[in-house]
Amino acid sequence: MKKTLKVTPLGGLGEIGMNMMVIQFGQEAIIIDCGVMFSDPYLPGIDLVVPDFRYVLDEKVEPKAVLLTHGHEDHIGALPFLLRQRNIPVYGSRFTLELVKERLREHTLLSDVELNLVKERDRIRLGSFDIEFIQMSHSIADALALAIRTPMGMIIHTGDFKIDPHPADGRTTDLKRFQELGEGGVLLLLSDSTNVEIPGKSISESSVRLGIEKIIDQTSGWFVLSSFASHIPRIRQVIEIAESRKKKLHVVGRSMVQNISIARNLGYLKFPENFWLDGNAAASLPRNKLVILSTGSQGEPRSALARMAYNQHKELKIKKGDNVVLSSRFIPGNEKAIYAIINHLYRRGAEVFSTLGAKVHVSGHAYRDDLKEMLLAVKPTYFIPIHGEYRHLVKHIQLAQETGIPASKTILLEDGQPIEFLDGKAKQLEPLSVSRSVVDGHEITDIGTDVLRDRRHLSEAGIVVVLVILDSHSGEIVRGPELFSRGLAFEEKIEDLLYDAQKVVRKTLSALDWELKTENFEVQEEIRLQVRRFFKNRLDRKPVVIPIVIEV
Repeated sequence: MKKTLKVTPLGGLGEIGMNMMVIQFGQEAIIIDCGVMFSDPYLPGIDLVVPDFRYVLDEKVEPKAVLLTHGHEDHIGALPFLLRQRNIPVYGSRFTLELVKERLREHTLLSDVELNLVKERDRIRLGSFDIEFIQMSHSIADALALAIRTPMGMIIHTGDFKIDPHPADGRTTDLKRFQELGEGGVLLLLSDSTNVEIPGKSISESSVRLGIEKIIDQTSGWFVLSSFASHIPRIRQVIEIAESRKKKLHVVGRSMVQNISIARNLGYLKFPENFWLDGNAAASLPRNKLVILSTGSQGEPRSALARMAYNQHKELKIKKGDNVVLSSRFIPGNEKAIYAIINHLYRRGAEVFSTLGAKVHVSGHAYRDDLKEMLLAVKPTYFIPIHGEYRHLVKHIQLAQETGIPASKTILLEDGQPIEFLDGKAKQLEPLSVSRSVVDGHEITDIGTDVLRDRRHLSEAGIVVVLVILDSHSGEIVRGPELFSRGLAFEEKIEDLLYDAQKVVRKTLSALDWELKTENFEVQEEIRLQVRRFFKNRLDRKPVVIPIVIEV
């Protein structure tokens, strides 16, 4: 049977986050990225959502490696959960691998995993695949694209990128290399779709510098900047501005401290030893001489910025004259938490600057004209948009067609929808049965489990516990029923409701046949049904009812 080339997205197509792509020739496969998606209120108690790994765990698939485009959590965060189920070599750039090492240490996997360092223009051979790494500009150090030579033709995967002629770290997207590869013929382009809806060209990272300088120069107290801890190009600019104004640096937040330390050890950040102060030294410095870098730009409840805003930080107390900059976009869903922190920072006396009114952030993803430039450079035979919600994928398809790629050669895929290439032609295959998995603690579970349904139910309708003690021979009530509730109704209503519910329980028990009263499970089930029905009638709500029947 003739081998085919297959491309299977397992995450990142139809949502922002959870990026994971499998490229397969015969049984040999390479995996591109393995990321998480952060949870939402629909998943109470869950922090992370990860791809469904079943496809790559199948013995019919032989993964040669996981290839990482860069170190953002939506590209590396799910690695430990995959690697503890199947040990696969990992390839990535310097900064990316250092971040991966931290994740693997947390899961006690570091000594078990083969990590391989690569850089731009490197080429490696993995079975039937010849992979070249290409320098990209993004909102993190050491981002790479992949040019994958296969027996069926060239595949290019851009990873996340922007075309920035003046990046803060000097790391430009190697558009010339894409043009060279395009001249040689590219079967398939897989390209970042995040900002396809934004017209024009991406704004340079260097443009943020002027906005930050303006604010820092008008600050009479502390200058506090909160950003993503992985955004080393942004952090680099803040450090350079602080040094030029003879200020000192204090860093708060575990991930911020960790990432700045990694970047400094790799030489991506350079500053003298006495520039970075610990908490005691920072507190003793005149306020107008200190710059603070902090986590918490997305309103995370226990972040350093949140603790400062709520006046709960042991060392750092925000005062009048301090300026706080939120140097990141507001991720949809986080707005309420972010605005709460902003309000409390104002309560402390600070002035707050964000993307709503100040030029303190630009995106790390390509705008529409940059995406068009990539399409024109590569000139692929086929195009599949990646990294985006459904509307982004549709808009990117439309853009590709504007550049001259025929509609029949532009393919919109979602997670679990494979496409197969044979003799230069593409064919969509039957979708895989894939589901999102969630991380509960350190364990992976299916998104539709009873536990999650119960948590959602509890969050929406509350809980009622019914305790009753029965005589094991007669079935008569010895004590109770006693009812306890949480999250069911407001305090002024609950006493009367529980009193009436007690009557329902007594009536239910008195109506049961003697034989049923001796069957504990039957008694519990009848109490559960009748109490739920009572609250449904009274409150139009069905709480979780837990009957506890004790026989004596």
